[in-house]
Amino acid sequence: MDFRDVSLTALRVFRAVAEQGTFTAAAVSLGYTQSAVSRQIASIERAAGVKLLERRREGVRLTAVGHLVLRRATAALDQIDSAARELSGLPDQGGTVRVGWVPSVGAALLPRAVAALRTTHPAITVTSREGTTAALVRALRSGGIDLALLSSAPPFRPLDTESPPLVSRTLTERGLRLAVPASHPMARRDYVDIADLRGQRWIAAPPSGEDRLMGVWPGLDERPEIVHTTRDWLAKLSLVAAGCGLTTVGASLAPAAPEGVRILPVRGGPREQRRLVLARLPDPPEEAAVRVAEALRAAAVEEADAPL
Repeated sequence: MDFRDVSLTALRVFRAVAEQGTFTAAAVSLGYTQSAVSRQIASIERAAGVKLLERRREGVRLTAVGHLVLRRATAALDQIDSAARELSGLPDQGGTVRVGWVPSVGAALLPRAVAALRTTHPAITVTSREGTTAALVRALRSGGIDLALLSSAPPFRPLDTESPPLVSRTLTERGLRLAVPASHPMARRDYVDIADLRGQRWIAAPPSGEDRLMGVWPGLDERPEIVHTTRDWLAKLSLVAAGCGLTTVGASLAPAAPEGVRILPVRGGPREQRRLVLARLPDPPEEAAVRVAEALRAAAVEEADAPL
């Protein structure tokens, strides 16, 4: 089989696997069976004459040739989609920018930037999707999103080890904060001493390889008592407001805190800094993406200057 005979379906499946990181997740996103995804990947690798994906226990990783095929496949599929829109009489979508964001930084920042764009650049359409850092980096690599709004913690390593490196820009760097119930004795202070965190109850995300114990203050010298687990930040803060425990929050999430929650800095011990990072592929961005990036930077600066 010649690679020029590869079907569009195979290209779309390959892109989905590269973006989602596993055959199972790609099958769910496409509405296919896992066996159908496996057959399509087998067909495109047979046509290429080499392996395009490395199968690992935790998922798949693109080979060097796989990266080449992904870039070409994404460009070809974008052209096909553009032609389909024109044939359907739909307006050109060049003004659409796809933004990925992690909830800990984007929940308050992204709406502010989108609202500003409606005034300054009303022709630009912003679509967004929430995800983990790993999932959004894969989406950037596969062409599924144009920009990713991410959080980075010390020692501030590169977002991934693939080549070419992603272009990332630090928008702000601020200390991690603590969310406490307004009824808690600590809420009457201007800050929390790290020694006061011993023996507290915590609201955290379910353990995972990427976000282990997110919600518990880092470096505690005791086994934390986790009483509630959820990945949803609004649910975490609502549980804090109800007096169910404490949780950590990035400073950028402070404006979204509901009534009954105080956001406080923690003193003592190592400084827990968090960077707000905007990432994209190294290719020159479209003009609309540049404008969205500028709006996100402006919203981040405005947020950083606002009192907590």
